[in-house]
Amino acid sequence: MKKLLLAGSLAALCGVAQAQTTTPADTAKAAPAAANPLTYYGFVDAYYGFDFNHNNTNVRPGFLYAHNRQNEFTVNNAILGARYDDGKVRGALGIHAGTYVSANYAAEDQVLKHIFEAYAGFRPFQKAWLDLGIFASHIGFESAISKDNWTLTRSLMAENSPYYESGARFTYEVDPKLTLTALVLNGWQNIRENNQGKGLGTQIQWKPTAKILINSSTFYGNEQPQDSLIRRRYFHDFYITYAATERLSLAAVFDVGKQQSAQRSGYDTWHTGSAFVKYKLSDLFSTTLRGEYYNADRGVLISSIMPAPTDARFLAGGTSLNLDYLPTANVAFRVEGRYLRAQDAIFQHDNGNSRNYGNLTTSVALSF
Repeated sequence: MKKLLLAGSLAALCGVAQAQTTTPADTAKAAPAAANPLTYYGFVDAYYGFDFNHNNTNVRPGFLYAHNRQNEFTVNNAILGARYDDGKVRGALGIHAGTYVSANYAAEDQVLKHIFEAYAGFRPFQKAWLDLGIFASHIGFESAISKDNWTLTRSLMAENSPYYESGARFTYEVDPKLTLTALVLNGWQNIRENNQGKGLGTQIQWKPTAKILINSSTFYGNEQPQDSLIRRRYFHDFYITYAATERLSLAAVFDVGKQQSAQRSGYDTWHTGSAFVKYKLSDLFSTTLRGEYYNADRGVLISSIMPAPTDARFLAGGTSLNLDYLPTANVAFRVEGRYLRAQDAIFQHDNGNSRNYGNLTTSVALSF
């Protein structure tokens, strides 16, 4: 009997010992691995464009910077980069090349123009970030990465407002619905400073519901070279997006700006707007209709009016229709037709200047 009791006790002790040694190991195996704070990304946007009645040159109108080549197979933007974010410290370094870079960064230093983003930041306190370096613009509904935009080509307002900026950015998340940002910048789409004055910017993003996003962005600064007279610029960008249904999304964008005039006392004003209607046809197909206009006194910010009298006004508008095919989550094949009509004959055609301009653009974009 004693032998039986002793054997039972040893068996019980072995069972307890086994439970104590296997449970922590099983728990460790079941626990998810910590997310790697270092990630890599890439993007390639290859395209072919064709301009109607515009075959003698491969360059599209000078105020179009993205997908600005026609009758040519080429790359709009190819990006390769890395980002780091451990919740307390973050940063990014990305390089890029393509026709977008050649057109939009033409005034930048040859070494710096191939930097897509390069910044470092940290949390000075909970819910806040302070970043310094080169980063995407806080202005506008459309970005330099075409796959993130509802349309393939950019609107006139997006093409003629900043795609990128350099400086210091302070972001504070008031709550999950409201984010505030303040910026001190080298200027209006500058990497290198072109004068001693700094630009100031703000951004407010509010999500009152899961379906609505409201954005308000501002800019103030002097954008003239150091040896020129000060000409202050004031600018406000506003947009709202609304996911009406699972398939239908809407967006409205409006910009207004004022800059001290070079030809007269007072200010030159420009205002521009666009509206987007996006409809998901199926899991693989979607389409977007865009309407837009751009109105600028004396061509302020639109420097390529042809002809260009000192009192010229840039007034143009148009529409575009997009068809997107997404065979996988990271590939997009897009076709877009676009038509613009201007108040004056500002578009160069083979048979002379015209008020009308039309093009067709196709793109295959890969992201990872």
